[in-house]
Amino acid sequence: MLDAAIKTQLQTYFERIVHPIQLVASLDDGEKSREMLALLEDIAAQSPKITLTRNGTDARKPSFAIERAGTDVSVSFAGLPMGHEFTSLILALLQVGGNPPKESAETIKQIEAIEGEYHFETYFSLSCQNCPDVVQALNLMSVINPRIHHIAIDGALFQDEVEARKVMAVPAVFLNGELFAQGRLGLEQLLAKIDTGASVRAAEKLKDKPPFDVLVVGGGPAGAAAAIYAARKGINTGVVAERFGGQVLDTMAIENFISVKHTEGPKMAAALEQHVKEYDVDIMNLQTAVELIPASQPNGLAQVRLASGVTLSARTVVLSTGARWRQMNVPGEDQYRNKGVAYCPHCDGPLFKGKRVAVIGGGNSGVEAAIDLAGIVAHVTLIEFDSQLRADAVLQDKLRSLPNVRIIVSALTTEVHGDGDKVTALSYNDRTNDTTHRVDLEGVFVQIGLLPNTEWLKGAIKLSPRGEIEIDRRGETSAHGVFAAGDATISPYKQIVIAMGDGATAALSAFDCLIRQAPPAASQAA
Repeated sequence: MLDAAIKTQLQTYFERIVHPIQLVASLDDGEKSREMLALLEDIAAQSPKITLTRNGTDARKPSFAIERAGTDVSVSFAGLPMGHEFTSLILALLQVGGNPPKESAETIKQIEAIEGEYHFETYFSLSCQNCPDVVQALNLMSVINPRIHHIAIDGALFQDEVEARKVMAVPAVFLNGELFAQGRLGLEQLLAKIDTGASVRAAEKLKDKPPFDVLVVGGGPAGAAAAIYAARKGINTGVVAERFGGQVLDTMAIENFISVKHTEGPKMAAALEQHVKEYDVDIMNLQTAVELIPASQPNGLAQVRLASGVTLSARTVVLSTGARWRQMNVPGEDQYRNKGVAYCPHCDGPLFKGKRVAVIGGGNSGVEAAIDLAGIVAHVTLIEFDSQLRADAVLQDKLRSLPNVRIIVSALTTEVHGDGDKVTALSYNDRTNDTTHRVDLEGVFVQIGLLPNTEWLKGAIKLSPRGEIEIDRRGETSAHGVFAAGDATISPYKQIVIAMGDGATAALSAFDCLIRQAPPAASQAA
């Protein structure tokens, strides 16, 4: 099951195991059970502290539990945790085996203090780059707190469960049998949902912070670059972000970042955060900015008000709030979000195996999505508003070669239909003759570009007609001391490498602005 190189790596990793652990397999006579048994045998053979038994009684087969001998500490997997989830498996083995987690003492204490019984079930797909964060966070919580239980389930392998529970997007987390969360969530976000007092405590910590020299709003590539360049100047730097990594967390493959031939979004996001943490930067996660109040005078303080009610002050501000997937804004889209309307073909595509789906958008993202889905689903209908596809020629050639794809151009999607629980069809208007048509299907994947996260800035700084932040060549906005970078701005090319350069420019410009100001004390005395 595992090749020699991986086995050698596992032997090195497993030297960190402190407590004996047991793999308890629940198997049947199927092919997947045979594959699981081969995987577990390979794992057990790499360490004398790991044993394997086949006397598991879980109704889901194939599945297995990882148990710390003589304790209640365990995590479980239903299905083969390969692909993106192989890392989740290795981490679970190490953590159940007593290898200490890398989380802060404060976070571990918070998990230990959670009271009550929690039974979590997470449905994932092996191609989902967002799922491991959720799986690993809940696994860690179940290792630290024995009152928390978790099983990670391969949705593609347990299709009956997926359909019965109406799971049409992953990761999907159920708590005590009820839907708890969908989409990418990190440990901090999960803790905030479980520990309802966490947000209040976080706000208390923020409310008395002194003014920053540079406050970066947004934690994507632009924000990370800005924070690093500011911190390297030795000035008081803070980052406030809803989630560190931004849209990069939702990016599958990155192949055009100079000097890095290939990486994946979550891996890059983790590296960005780790790099920022090497400097004296105050990172404030899970915080949403709702209002910007620019300084009323050149040497004054700008203010950023957060959804928690806390207001942060800064001598300069760098806005790097990024962008999000653009919606169609048609009837039925919101109603059937995660019930057939999806935005990540890599994550949710396996849940539509053997079904009929549509992809909205004929650019590179849309055509790539259609190509990927065509290998999983029964049929793909690609709908493009323009009179021709806009994707690269090589992608168009590949798409047209696929037998289970239909391409419709000059078409405007007008409605998503459903039966109350899931998508059943969509309607589109043929722009060449103004006729309406209906396509019966089970899924709609929207790939029509990006929308800047700037609604909260209206009235505070100048925005373009598209809602993008207008900046000059130094990255400065219409408000003195307020700079911006990345996908939220009028920068014409929405690329990671360009966002990082924009972030560096904005931070250096902010520093230049600061050194030309009077020192805070002198300014106040004047």
